[in-house]
Amino acid sequence: MTIRYFTSYSGAGLPLRLVGELAAEDMRNRNTYYAGTFDAEGHLTLCEKIVYGETEVRHEYDYHADGRLARATIDDGEDDPSVIDYPA
Repeated sequence: MTIRYFTSYSGAGLPLRLVGELAAEDMRNRNTYYAGTFDAEGHLTLCEKIVYGETEVRHEYDYHADGRLARATIDDGEDDPSVIDYPA
């Protein structure tokens, strides 16, 4: 697993497409950013929006064997997480 940092995301589909990658030295002065965890195949498996050091929104993604999205779990901290299943 690899963690990378980004300024934002683009598009409305899932999984989110993170954009504006940040270097580690850029993280010192950031109040808001997205932390993305990627698996060995390069799939985004966890995406967290971090605001002032706290997780505001969290997306977890699972994939089918062929690489297509199988499940998205979205937790905005308000209610129970939303789960969206994508059948094979």
